[in-house]
Amino acid sequence: MCGIFGYLNYLVERDRRFILDTLTNGLSRLEYRGYDSAGLAVDGDNEETTLIIKQVGKVAALKKLVDEQPVDFQKTFISHTGMAHTRWATHGQPCQINSHPHRSGEDNEFTLVHNGIITNYKEIKLLLTKKGYTFESDTDTECVAKLTKYIYDSQKDTPGFNLTSLVKAVAKELEGSFAFIFKSIHFPNEIVATRRGSPLLVGVKTAKKLKVDFVDVEFSNPTEVAASTPAKDANNFLSVDGQPQQMLHRSQSRAFLSEDGLPQPIEYFLASDAAAIVEHTKRVLYLEDDDIAHIADGELHIHRLRRDADGTATTRSIQTLEIELAEIMKGSFDHFMQKEIYEQPESVVNTMRGRVNFEKHEVTLGGLRGYLPIIRRARRIVFIACGTSYHSCLATRGIFEELTEIPTQIDLASDFLDRRTPIFRDDVCVFVSQSGETADTILAMRYCLERGALAVGITNTVGSSISRESHCGVHINAGPEIGVASTKAYTSQYIALVMMAIQLSEDRVSTTERRKEIIDGLYLLPGHIKEVLAEAASLQKLASETLTKEKSLLILGRGYQNATCLEGALKIKEISYMHSEGILAGELKHGPLALIDEAMAVILIMTKDSLFPKVQSALQQVTARKGQPIIICNKGDDDLTKNYKTIPVPQTTDCLQGLVNIIPLQLLSYYLAVLKGQDVDFPRNLAKSVTVE
Repeated sequence: MCGIFGYLNYLVERDRRFILDTLTNGLSRLEYRGYDSAGLAVDGDNEETTLIIKQVGKVAALKKLVDEQPVDFQKTFISHTGMAHTRWATHGQPCQINSHPHRSGEDNEFTLVHNGIITNYKEIKLLLTKKGYTFESDTDTECVAKLTKYIYDSQKDTPGFNLTSLVKAVAKELEGSFAFIFKSIHFPNEIVATRRGSPLLVGVKTAKKLKVDFVDVEFSNPTEVAASTPAKDANNFLSVDGQPQQMLHRSQSRAFLSEDGLPQPIEYFLASDAAAIVEHTKRVLYLEDDDIAHIADGELHIHRLRRDADGTATTRSIQTLEIELAEIMKGSFDHFMQKEIYEQPESVVNTMRGRVNFEKHEVTLGGLRGYLPIIRRARRIVFIACGTSYHSCLATRGIFEELTEIPTQIDLASDFLDRRTPIFRDDVCVFVSQSGETADTILAMRYCLERGALAVGITNTVGSSISRESHCGVHINAGPEIGVASTKAYTSQYIALVMMAIQLSEDRVSTTERRKEIIDGLYLLPGHIKEVLAEAASLQKLASETLTKEKSLLILGRGYQNATCLEGALKIKEISYMHSEGILAGELKHGPLALIDEAMAVILIMTKDSLFPKVQSALQQVTARKGQPIIICNKGDDDLTKNYKTIPVPQTTDCLQGLVNIIPLQLLSYYLAVLKGQDVDFPRNLAKSVTVE
């Protein structure tokens, strides 16, 4: 969804051109999230002015508008704060006025950027309208900017009032999900960031190594400290007869203490995603819900919006990013999606690396090790996901049921919440999300946690909300995925779930041979994917000569290939905008057969497994209605290759065949989109990380 990027330099001399380029380049790294407009806010020629520049369209259009501004690009700043934003429209159509940053008034006293949705904005807007405030946009975010001004005017004379207390007062009035960065001419060279339900992280760049690899969470009174910190920790508060007394005041955050006690030059980068920060620094800190991060005078202080009933960590660790800049660059490929399709032989290996012992036929997922007895005793396993992640669950449900014999169900996260699905303490709920920030999936996880179920997270993003809030889980290690249409994350999620099923069943002697068969299939999988990718030219020809002129496409299969049909159809519709539908072949006679005639494009998945005879029946039903299907079949199936247009693929064990079969469908969707002239990496109306319901 919306992308946030912020930059603050302290005692580091930077000119305005560098600052503006840093902000716009940061937005470019976030383009994959999906957006319709962009904007930024930087200091004017003095600390009492803020320059806001906004534009509809791509970041390139914003860069052009920035270059046209009548400002001194060579002016230098020892300390400076700036913020930038890519907007995905929710309230109000895409236009310059509705773009972020939003301001409190014409004098730009307060400016902010926002990712998320404020659900009570109408009530706030009504209140402020009665107070005489006027609004220039249709957004929910502008209400927050005006509310900030209103609270500031009413509380600015309060002793101890500062930007942190102001943002805390604002955040307490808000309902919904959000990540914010606040900036004000009343508090020059300061930034406050806060989040609830939307991702936000802080990157730190210094010439010298930090003193400690964490930042303290600061509480507002000794009672809160006592509730969250052991009495023996003299660094946090003084104790008399075991009772908390005065909290020790620190003039600097411990992480940023310098050798000589003087402030050190430092730069901070705030973003919705690590991809925007990695080119500047690999040291990042992930904010948690209701954290309020205040950056001023080179120091980062973290406060809490409110005291958690169950306690919260008293520090936020500064982590080291493992991704490289080259991983988020297209390299020699024309599009990120193309690059990520071709990365799959390596990404599936990375998912298995260190986890699968192919010689001993063993799987070890360290993130689950301590919870295996609980999962094995579960009454049922509930998979909860959205979109492509849902399809990866559907693809592996059969092998879970076969190996573990635990009843297994799959739910779309939004429907799961709408139904208020009954969840019990002996349920195991598995939450699958590439970003780990999918709003519906996170809300479903919190719903299950409240009911005492064990939460297992399957994500591609270290430090994401799902990875932090779940009891245990597996990182799929697919590497950064920039294209909106998920490709390598699907195959890595698929493999991670298969490995989970194998590990859960390792105590069952009756499934030993089946596990060996699957692990042998995993060993051969990278080679099988390379074989399919080597036939890309023939798939491109098929797309241009046969499918590009079609308006609709049906993809048929059954058993393990039902998920392949749904995922392939999703890729085609979201990238090429062609209507496509994945259909369970067993349901053909119950309605979909009415669509079949000589003009309907059909792809039929007929790779060899126990259900092959039943899929042959579906083929006869299609051809009897003059259908001319394109068949995905195994190499060497001469009966099919002689009589039909085919896409031959290598054969592997049945539960892994979907990993091979999905590759040609990914390539077809890519080539169809290119042939139609569509924006492959940024399909219309879609976002990479869906952080609102």
